[in-house]
Amino acid sequence: MARKKKLFILDTNVILHDSSCILQFEEHDIVIPITVLEELDHFKKGNESLNYHARQFARTLDELSGDKLFNGGIKIGPGHGKIMVRLEMQLHEHLRANFNPAKPDHHILNIGYHLLLENKTKKVILVTKDVNLRMKAKSVGLMAQDYTTDHVKDITTLYTGSRINDDQSGEVVEKLYTAPFEVSQDKVVAENPILCNEYLILRNGRKSVLAFCDGETHTIKRINKTQAYGITPKNAEQTFALHSLLNPNIPLVTISGKAGTGKTLLALAAALENRRHYRQILLARPIIPLSNKDIGYLPGDINSKLGPYMQPLYDNLGVIRNQFSEGSDRSRKIKELLENEKLMIEPLAYIRGRSLVNIFLIVDEAQNLTPHEIKTIITRAGDGTKIVFTGDIFQIDHPYLDSLSNGLSNLIEKMQGHPLYSHTNLQKGERSKLAELASDLL
Repeated sequence: MARKKKLFILDTNVILHDSSCILQFEEHDIVIPITVLEELDHFKKGNESLNYHARQFARTLDELSGDKLFNGGIKIGPGHGKIMVRLEMQLHEHLRANFNPAKPDHHILNIGYHLLLENKTKKVILVTKDVNLRMKAKSVGLMAQDYTTDHVKDITTLYTGSRINDDQSGEVVEKLYTAPFEVSQDKVVAENPILCNEYLILRNGRKSVLAFCDGETHTIKRINKTQAYGITPKNAEQTFALHSLLNPNIPLVTISGKAGTGKTLLALAAALENRRHYRQILLARPIIPLSNKDIGYLPGDINSKLGPYMQPLYDNLGVIRNQFSEGSDRSRKIKELLENEKLMIEPLAYIRGRSLVNIFLIVDEAQNLTPHEIKTIITRAGDGTKIVFTGDIFQIDHPYLDSLSNGLSNLIEKMQGHPLYSHTNLQKGERSKLAELASDLL
């Protein structure tokens, strides 16, 4: 039995999130309100991901363009429905009392409502990442949903990168304590298959050992607590994270965890420890201004505008410097790296266009990036480059992302088990007992 065709109305934020979104609706038809095209026009210029998506969508629509685009719709391609642009219509009388016609969102809502009344045989659905617009649509009987194509399936089962395996034989644990400190993977008791570069706490009731599944040899190897530029891991998860950060065979690393677990500190310490292997260390973070206002609203020059956003990275650098006396070689080395621009702290937007060859790149607050932005950064990696993404998937400042749809969650789900990738989820806060209490209870 053939499925009932649907009619999807796309909001601007869906297109700015994924310019290829029109290919995700299978055989169903798509409507683009003319207001959406007007809004996209404001985003065409610039080097941000939003600007890329606006330009790319405009090119895609232009290739499909024809008289039917504004009159009945034009076929998107094999296996897909039609796409059409709907011109402005008078605000429906049922909407006038509650919705201000000056707001572009209400023009999109109005088109959706008219289409709802016109189409008795099709299910009409507004697709928007704006939760408020979804509620407004539902208030007038118009179905509305989020764009979920790149959502992870279940945040509660998201890959953590490590696990505890009990009931190991005494022989396995003892072998990992004697040279060559490794055992074959089939000797380890595990409920589910062990993935490449997955970390393990193996216990036999009396003794335990930290280990990982080597992505190259596929054997289980013992790992030891290692110091990096004066920073010593305080728990098993931090030991796992630092091991992956220092491992030259793993060019892509993600570290997730709540505030105070040491994500950025460990990444920076590892970068400094291995600095001789890289041309430059870059620390970057996306800028998500308060109230979603552009930084141009803030007073001062560009440095004073961006300073508050970069300060957490400088704070972590300060923690590392404080491990040493002011006149020590290691403290002077950090100052020298900063002065010679071998260690740079910048907004992510300033780094996107660079050639990332032989770079140790740390991207902080990666949960505020879209899947496409994450992909763009990784695909720019050249020879000898290591990329580290850190973030808390439950603390998102981006207005149209959540724990399921952000780029960091998407990356963890898609990359798990690949020999070039490692992930660690840090659970225990190590900043202070007070910080840990606030993170858990407030």
